[in-house]
Amino acid sequence: MNRYSTPGQNSFTRRSQRVCTRSIIAGACLMWACGASTAAVSDDVVKIGILNDQSGTYADLAGPGSVQAAKMAIEEMGGKAAGKSVDLIVGNHQNKADVGAAIARSWFDQDGVDMIADFSNSSVGFAVQRLTQERGKVALIAAASTDFTGKACTPTSAQWVYNSYTNGYGLAKVLTSQQFKNWYLITVDYAFGHAFANDMRKAVEAGGGKVAGEVRHPLGTADMSSFLLQAQSSGADIIALASAGSDMTTAIKQAGEFGIMPRQALAAPAVFLTDVHSIGLEVAQNLKFVTAFYWNRNEATRAWSKKFFERHGAMPTMTHAGVYSSVLHYLKAVDAAGTDDGAVVMKKMRELPVQDVFAENGYLRADGQMIHDMYLVQVKSPEASKEPWDYYEVLATIPGDEVFKPLTQSECPLVKQ
Repeated sequence: MNRYSTPGQNSFTRRSQRVCTRSIIAGACLMWACGASTAAVSDDVVKIGILNDQSGTYADLAGPGSVQAAKMAIEEMGGKAAGKSVDLIVGNHQNKADVGAAIARSWFDQDGVDMIADFSNSSVGFAVQRLTQERGKVALIAAASTDFTGKACTPTSAQWVYNSYTNGYGLAKVLTSQQFKNWYLITVDYAFGHAFANDMRKAVEAGGGKVAGEVRHPLGTADMSSFLLQAQSSGADIIALASAGSDMTTAIKQAGEFGIMPRQALAAPAVFLTDVHSIGLEVAQNLKFVTAFYWNRNEATRAWSKKFFERHGAMPTMTHAGVYSSVLHYLKAVDAAGTDDGAVVMKKMRELPVQDVFAENGYLRADGQMIHDMYLVQVKSPEASKEPWDYYEVLATIPGDEVFKPLTQSECPLVKQ
């Protein structure tokens, strides 16, 4: 029995209900007496978990930076939601689904965590998504697989930032239309890479092209030479890297060493600001890709990002900004709903517009996909960069309703077709 269900309080509730009943009959019921006397926030605190890779392949694009972004969202709410304090807990899933699921299970069952955000790893995300559905908790996912809002969708989970459709299918569609018809895929061998490879393959074939071959490599591969040489010998017009983080940056650097470019083009659908920082403008210049956020896009993004830089020592990636947005929107929904009940909060999250530095006109769809604008960008040359971290030129804004998979194509069982 929790502290809000003591016998004395139940007695008060019964008296209040009798008073309220008499008052309704008299036409003068007081609102405070009619309301429920039990607290709507479990354990008297709203508790949020950031679960991601804190030290490995995805640590730079998410990791500690996502923790700082979540703290900024909590501070923006004054450290409270629904009148209760907000606590933050952090876990390192080490890119292992069983480790992530064990952490989440402990958080839910022992630590009273109400919502978990980030993940940055699709395999971990799927494991925890199932747990949140079982426990009635909330998962806000910054990982790429479209299945999060497709066949694996749940009533209490949502996908923020990007997915393999926006950054894989969309990019391959554009490049195939530009006469890159013969493709070769170098894919990281887990759910993230498989999702990107599948979406790129669909776009290439739909555009009249073909995938000449595919090779898969383990997560965290330090030597990409054998995979790159296979792709080079294929004679493909373009080599696509269905990977992210250090896997992707290692491949691009080594592709430069092997002289793959410019004879063959290179595409990397999941590029983050920290990747370009690691690769350097000399190697990465002219690389085109789709991103959900760029710190130097306007005055609002610059102001927020500079505050983030003061805390983290690097400008934010799209995942960092997306985690900030998802946590902030969750807390706004808790505040508006007056509860941390997962189903109620998610309903409120769908009702409220997503309006912040990450998404100016976002909204949460029935399948759990947060719809927002994306940006086609090109990496600047060293000469065009005006200041540290000034790496992108924004070529176009792609409206959210155009860049995300249409709801009519969703495999989510929650969507009525």
